[in-house]
Amino acid sequence: MKLTTAVLAAGAAVSLAIAVVGTARLRQDARHQAERNEALLAGNQIDWLSQMSTSPDLAEIWKPEGMETEEYMRLMSTNRLLCMFSLRDRLGFVPKGRLPFFAAWIMKSEVSRRYWKHFGDLRAQEAEGDKRAEHFTRMLDQAAQAHLHEHPAAA
Repeated sequence: MKLTTAVLAAGAAVSLAIAVVGTARLRQDARHQAERNEALLAGNQIDWLSQMSTSPDLAEIWKPEGMETEEYMRLMSTNRLLCMFSLRDRLGFVPKGRLPFFAAWIMKSEVSRRYWKHFGDLRAQEAEGDKRAEHFTRMLDQAAQAHLHEHPAAA
């Protein structure tokens, strides 16, 4: 092999390696930007839910027909907890295999079960098409159902 051919081959190999590293870096940057966007949007939602759960005047405007304002505020407080937990899960801060444990812990609360009974179907509809959100919602639903089977008087 001539020296010029070897230099060209080495240059091509270096260029290819740089392109591969650059592509990986672009993917990582895009993933990090998506995570930042998700955290920002979740923060906005959690802030709104905080207002819903602490401001009777605002809750009165948004509550479902036939629901008491105070009950809606309690349910939105639970929704805030679920949104914070969901964000932790989506960002990878819930250890693998621990989601059922946390879901069961949340569903030990009677207000969480009331929230799930009233809004669980809506959350399932919102999760459609997002595998991670579908899994999260399924774990919460299973925990709520398991609690009802273990404590039938709570139904």
